[in-house]
Amino acid sequence: ASCLVGSEMCIRDSVMEPLDLGFTTLKNRVIMGSMHVGLEDRPWHFDEMAEYFAERARGGCGLLVTGGFSPNRAGDLLPFGSKLMHNWQVHFHKKVTKAVHAEDGKILLQVLHAGRYGYTPLNVAPSAVKSPITPFKPKELSSKQITKTIGDYVRCAKLAKKANYDGIEIMGSEGYFITQMLNKRTNKREDEWGGSYQNRMRFPLEVVRQIRQEVGTDFILMFRLSMLDLVEDASDIDEVIELAKELEKAGINIINTGIGWHEARVPTIVTSVPRAAFADITGQVKKELSIPVVASNRINMPDIAEDIIASGKADMVSMARPFLADSEWVNKAAEGRADEINTCIGCNQACLDHTFQMKRASCLVNPRAGHETKLIYTPVTKAKKVAVVGAGPSGLACATVAAQRGHTVTLFEARDVIGGQFNYASKIPGKEEFRETIRYFLKQIEVLNIDLKLNTQVTSKQLKEMGFDEVVISSGVAPRVPNMPGVDHEKVVTYQQVLQDDMQLGKRVAVMGAGGIGYDMCEYLTHQGPSLTLNKELWMKEWGVDGSNVNRGGLKPMEIEESPRKVYMLQRKTTSFGKDLNKTSGWVHRAVVKMKGVETIGGVSYDKVDDEGLHITITTGKDDKQTVEKRILEVDHVVLCAGQVSVNKLHTELDNDMGKKFNVHLVGGAEFAGELDAKRCIKLASELAVTL
Repeated sequence: ASCLVGSEMCIRDSVMEPLDLGFTTLKNRVIMGSMHVGLEDRPWHFDEMAEYFAERARGGCGLLVTGGFSPNRAGDLLPFGSKLMHNWQVHFHKKVTKAVHAEDGKILLQVLHAGRYGYTPLNVAPSAVKSPITPFKPKELSSKQITKTIGDYVRCAKLAKKANYDGIEIMGSEGYFITQMLNKRTNKREDEWGGSYQNRMRFPLEVVRQIRQEVGTDFILMFRLSMLDLVEDASDIDEVIELAKELEKAGINIINTGIGWHEARVPTIVTSVPRAAFADITGQVKKELSIPVVASNRINMPDIAEDIIASGKADMVSMARPFLADSEWVNKAAEGRADEINTCIGCNQACLDHTFQMKRASCLVNPRAGHETKLIYTPVTKAKKVAVVGAGPSGLACATVAAQRGHTVTLFEARDVIGGQFNYASKIPGKEEFRETIRYFLKQIEVLNIDLKLNTQVTSKQLKEMGFDEVVISSGVAPRVPNMPGVDHEKVVTYQQVLQDDMQLGKRVAVMGAGGIGYDMCEYLTHQGPSLTLNKELWMKEWGVDGSNVNRGGLKPMEIEESPRKVYMLQRKTTSFGKDLNKTSGWVHRAVVKMKGVETIGGVSYDKVDDEGLHITITTGKDDKQTVEKRILEVDHVVLCAGQVSVNKLHTELDNDMGKKFNVHLVGGAEFAGELDAKRCIKLASELAVTL
């Protein structure tokens, strides 16, 4: 069916069809999945949380889910973390539900008991088995305490209904408490809650039965079911389906998909994971049920969502981070404006990384996320003429926000394309999503009527003559070239040269630098052919994933693609490699480098490069126990990944021009190139645009 939106035609596809649950109807098939964003833990943040959810409801999302709230103190994920236990808390939650309902949205409260994943000394579990990713060993619950915990779930559900939530999602995935009860890996009990799978299923089934009895039939119960655990001694597909069928009988309305425990050594949501990589496992479960089933993980664009639903793999799709990137995702999809969606690139840098750092979650490509009441793009009363020099991420962010507010913006770029460093990042295997950000900004330039001037090296004189009110310099960075004998040797190249020119390097390569760019370059050099991110089957083979979950835990032997060359990664520091990489994605990069056989060498000083190769001195140990080793790496090429320097000369020219008639601002690499960070660049550039 088709519909008219303004003067434009849009197609109502499977994703936009309503879903009738009997007692209520969801207006489309899109769920905003649960995320802990740092607004849940304190009552004084609930006004901000209300606006955060209201904006996504306004954006057209059919069903929203809060971050996890524990049913009791022992289930806290973080010290003094979010929980719903008392009547006095209902008032604060009503702010959220009222705001969402005012925007014609529906919202569920997620009930999450962390179990042994709790970062508190009070955490509990079915057995006293410590988690490898948290500091405290849990206390084993007695049978009586387990029964009481069921009651705590019921109390939480009743309070959620009192707070006018449309239902709850019971978190039974990701390795949290319910998952711990279900699996022999963590449930070593020999009483009525352990042993056989039927015994281990008792806890979630009792939770659901007792909640349904108390809240009645007109309250949505969604269960997040771990369909692929990706850890040893975990569930197989037969057990997953058995539990799903019993949950349906117990009163669950919707089954949501969970993939992987947090301690799993298989990536499940980072950018290198293929889109919709796990939708097939959802399809296997859906075939056995009559209630709606939801697909999740790495679904970020409408065509992916449509394919999943239209092909019958799921009835709905759940997306979490894509709603941080763009709160208008559903409206844009419904109106045929998918090319205007600010796509989630799966980087985790401002969302999950922030959560683990006890910071408020936001989004690298949309710094307004989580700050909707403070970072407001208010329309201007008097438009200014604004010049932005440099169309990298920071320049693009500043230009588009300024234009969105009503300013007349001219964007200058010396190259023939926009995107800056994102153009290089998108060539790294597994980082193809960065192209989506470039596509988004290119479309925004068109929609917002920004005057884009490519292949233009603008001068201070020209800027002065054009009569701008504000000039923003975002002229980017260049690779830092160290002062080293032989640095001009033909063997020596920069990472930019390699990626920009698609250089074919030799069979033995040394990478100087072990920061994010050094790791990216190692992944680039140890891979050949199309990226595995674009081939789900090959990706699963390399990571040892049994997508059918016939093997227990969904694991099988890894089939690692052999590196086409020998690669050395070097750093001056003696600390462990990759120590400063982002927390939730860094382990994946370290794992890939190890899988590909990259030789890492720390404590290095660089002596020279000549025809023999790279001459280095390696210092290990401390003080009087130091050892010094001279070594020649007989390499064909040396790739410089040792940081960046600003290429900003325009600012100096403008400073020397005493007759300037405009305000000058620096953003991105023009402001600070030492540790270039796209998250910081886009955030500061957007904040600057708000002040213009």
